[in-house]
Amino acid sequence: QVQLAESGGRLVQPGDSLRLSCAVSGLPVRNYHLGWFRERAGEEREFVAASKRPGANTYYSQSVEGRFTISRDNNKQMVYLQMNTLKPGDTAIYYCAASTAALSAIRQSNMWNYWGQGTQVTVSS
Repeated sequence: QVQLAESGGRLVQPGDSLRLSCAVSGLPVRNYHLGWFRERAGEEREFVAASKRPGANTYYSQSVEGRFTISRDNNKQMVYLQMNTLKPGDTAIYYCAASTAALSAIRQSNMWNYWGQGTQVTVSS
């Protein structure tokens, strides 16, 4: 059974940093692209970042590039999202995901095979 479990979300102030973690079980992560998406209140799930299997290349949305960093540890079956200089607009539920889709499709949420339950990140003063 495949499971993805996010952790690390909490309330932070603007300008703060936060690291999200996602533990993956039931599949060999080195064979999957790993990614992070988010859902802001009232909006559709949007692409945040992805790590191409087995981990050499990374991709980001324009809104987070330069502030967020995705990383993975294939041996520990983990994927991380380091978020710096957080803004109120980053407030959302963050989801980790795993995919075997073509790289050209990784920004499309419907091309990801497995999802976690999400972790809430709130950026507010």
